[in-house]
Amino acid sequence: MNQGRAGDDIELRQGDLSVRVSRRGAAVTAATYRGMPFLVAAGGPEGAMANFAMVPFGNRVEGNTMSFAGRDYGFQPNASDPLYLHGDGWLSLWQLEDASAEHAQFCFSRSADRVSPYAYLTRQEIRLAGDALVLRLSVENRGDTALPFGLGQHPFFARTPKTRLAIAADRYWSERPDHLPEMPGPVPGYFDFRSETLLPQRWMNNAFEGWNGRAVITWPELGIRAALEADGALDRFMLYMPVNRSDFFCLEPMSHLPNGHHLPDFGGLTPLAPGEALAGTVTILMSTLPVQPKG
Repeated sequence: MNQGRAGDDIELRQGDLSVRVSRRGAAVTAATYRGMPFLVAAGGPEGAMANFAMVPFGNRVEGNTMSFAGRDYGFQPNASDPLYLHGDGWLSLWQLEDASAEHAQFCFSRSADRVSPYAYLTRQEIRLAGDALVLRLSVENRGDTALPFGLGQHPFFARTPKTRLAIAADRYWSERPDHLPEMPGPVPGYFDFRSETLLPQRWMNNAFEGWNGRAVITWPELGIRAALEADGALDRFMLYMPVNRSDFFCLEPMSHLPNGHHLPDFGGLTPLAPGEALAGTVTILMSTLPVQPKG
């Protein structure tokens, strides 16, 4: 483990993989394979994060309120967005529990306060295994009552003009003007990535269900490919593609739908009694593309 020049960043290396991580948000701040960036710093505070953990749930809460088990709860905005966004972990300084040249494990705990009623302990392990980057996130309810929990990873994948995506889903959620999910329905043709497809040149900020936890991203210009696999609680995903930037897109494995607190069955959020936990792992396996014969 080497301290990098970027303040509290830690450099992890194994073989062709190089990943920089930070105590701030337990975030990945850079990731390269054979010198090619596959995650890019484009999110989080000051745009310095290439991946961050979403905990105790991801995305937004409508009206900054929720009701659970007969009680009403409130949130306060925690970022520039008017709605409480992505939980607390991405904005906080985590404790480094363990580290080596190939892994770093962080933990973060918080008590309930006026910003959020959630009290919990969370851990994020970032590990290099062969040509794979492994992200394991867990959360334990440390409060005195049950609440609906969720988690997710928010990677910012590099985007090039020829970047292609393969990922299959059974159901798609349209987006309301306030960036919350509107209605479920079949996946529209322009967002159908069941076979490897070029990313569309249009705004996208949508949730998908009915996912087998697998995806493949191909960067022909870089000569590399990522095979993503999500397991544990992470059985849904978000796709985010802004129109004001063309250098990244987000494929976010999540355990629940955005605004799950206001959806039937809590949108996949998991009620955890005090002491109960939830976990999920994302593995990003890198490889090189076959050399195309010249003809």
